Amino acid sequence: MSSEGVQTQMAVLPDEFRRACGRFATGVVIAAVLDEAGTPHGLTVSSFTSVSLHPPLVLICLGHAVTNIEQFRHATHFGLSILGAGERRLSERFAQKGHDRFEGVEWHHGETRVPLLSSALAMLECAVHQRFTSGDHDILVGEVIRARVSEGEPLVHFASHYRKLALD
Repeated sequence: MSSEGVQTQMAVLPDEFRRACGRFATGVVIAAVLDEAGTPHGLTVSSFTSVSLHPPLVLICLGHAVTNIEQFRHATHFGLSILGAGERRLSERFAQKGHDRFEGVEWHHGETRVPLLSSALAMLECAVHQRFTSGDHDILVGEVIRARVSEGEPLVHFASHYRKLALD
């Protein structure tokens, strides 16, 4: 096959790509694991999605630069706490580096021992199903083995700001 007439596409600039992806409204999730000593580690994640119903699979994407990436790389289970509309402070707390993110936060161990935030809108306990690297992120696919749901509105992130849903 001839390559004549085929032009190489220029890659999108990182800031432009970030802005474009920021136009997709997302919920906000705290992903958490325990290390070998039983210490909880967590971070704010907006790259979360369901993958499959049979089996029930979800995935999260973690940048290689996050401070606790190694704890997630060695974990066999992880917990996801989907934040409600009033939990912006928790999202911001778990997004900041340089402090114990769980200090002073009400949380509990799930049945699989993963850390879960007690006030979350929904909680998922996941067994690591697949783990792979793509670009500058690790992708963790988890099989959901326990789920708990509460009533309420979600915390929404859009265009680098927290938003509220407008219900019809």
